[in-house]
Amino acid sequence: MKYLVRDKMLAIGDDALVEDEDGRHVFLVDGKALRFRDTLELKDTEGRILITLREKLFGLRDAMTLERDERRLAVIRRKRLSLLRNHFRVTLAEGTELDVSGRILDREFKVDYDGELLALISRQWYRIRETYAVEVVREEADPALLIAVAVCVIRMAEKEREASAAG
Repeated sequence: MKYLVRDKMLAIGDDALVEDEDGRHVFLVDGKALRFRDTLELKDTEGRILITLREKLFGLRDAMTLERDERRLAVIRRKRLSLLRNHFRVTLAEGTELDVSGRILDREFKVDYDGELLALISRQWYRIRETYAVEVVREEADPALLIAVAVCVIRMAEKEREASAAG
């Protein structure tokens, strides 16, 4: 199943609709402005918070946490000892690790578990610049989690690019 995400959500305080491939609204990424740290909420169509995405502060490395029902679901960090520049590791609460690699800033990357493809993130299917797709390949995979992972790694890569451009 493919889910369409609008890139404009990456600015603090912006919202983005996530639609399925039939154009139905399925999720909302709600950017929370005026907070001390970046906070986003992935909500369902009823407005219930499914996953909260938070910038982790005061850590040794940049990280974002994903929370479900106020409990940590996952931590996302750049994979430091990798030959690939755009490589992130997602550590789920129970210890499972997902790998995210590819051209993050170009919105062309994948999410794997133990070498098995879970999701493809791509802009190639759409001509509209602000749109990219999260294609959930594994039927039993959690689409909300994979969309949250995509949003986080893009946000982290964008912030890193801005920081290196600033100095």
